[in-house]
Amino acid sequence: MDRTSGMSVADRFATYVGELTKVVGHVDRAGPLRDYCSGLLATEGRHSVEPMAAVTAPSRVSAQHQKLLHFVANSEWSDEHMLAKVRDLVTPSLTRYGPIEVWIIDDTSFPKKGRHSVGVHHQYCGQLGKQANCQVVVTLSIANHHGSLPIAYQLYLPRAWTDDRSRRAKTHVPRSIRFKTKPQIALEQIRAAVAAKVAPGIVLMEAMERTAVCAGRSQAWDCATWQPSSRPSKCARWAKVIRSRSASASKPWRAACPRTPGAPSRGGRVATRSCGRALPRYACVPPRYEVKRDLPKRHY
Repeated sequence: MDRTSGMSVADRFATYVGELTKVVGHVDRAGPLRDYCSGLLATEGRHSVEPMAAVTAPSRVSAQHQKLLHFVANSEWSDEHMLAKVRDLVTPSLTRYGPIEVWIIDDTSFPKKGRHSVGVHHQYCGQLGKQANCQVVVTLSIANHHGSLPIAYQLYLPRAWTDDRSRRAKTHVPRSIRFKTKPQIALEQIRAAVAAKVAPGIVLMEAMERTAVCAGRSQAWDCATWQPSSRPSKCARWAKVIRSRSASASKPWRAACPRTPGAPSRGGRVATRSCGRALPRYACVPPRYEVKRDLPKRHY
């Protein structure tokens, strides 16, 4: 039975934040964490520290501003441990109506006007649909048809940052941080999730620098990765092809892996044996798995 059933929203929030305080380290950080979470929910518009301080402590804005700023910028607590705690707390609610079906890798961008925020660089910004100054983070979320939950979140640092000692020193980027491509970051997040025994699902990823599709069976993973202009580096067995939204066929298509003899490819796309129609290479997944057409309705 859910121990929060019958509790008010305020009591549930207090219980949730109380659990999060167990991973922030020092007990003095419990209050700032509670205020910070409250500010994220209650502040309208931009969620920066100053307006959050005005909402959470209107009679002592200046002191609250310094407290929240110190908590965000200087307190030594692990974001990985925090995300793991959130995963443990939220997953039971997420899976109450069905098991985890997919893992979603995404690169999310945040437009920036200046150039001093860590990781900001002139690069492709998905939010704007063009090259622009922005920060980019790589995330891993677990999802089913009830909702989705981010379980990993890492800032992408371009070489213009990792190779610039003065920039790193000014913004306190740790020496241990080295350049990694977005797919490399994503692969590390997947490995960490497998090691943490997160319920497996099909791994979905948009094209970053490499296309990848994986499917999980218990703790075993079958993956195929390839450049858009080349063939897969690992040949999968016969695959069931994900049906696109525009598909008019009434039956699931069957496709041969591109390395299977007799499976022609045209223009970087794989032709199916059953109907001869060309489909994206990244649409192939092992035969036991299938992605349903509906998208998650909620995002935790």
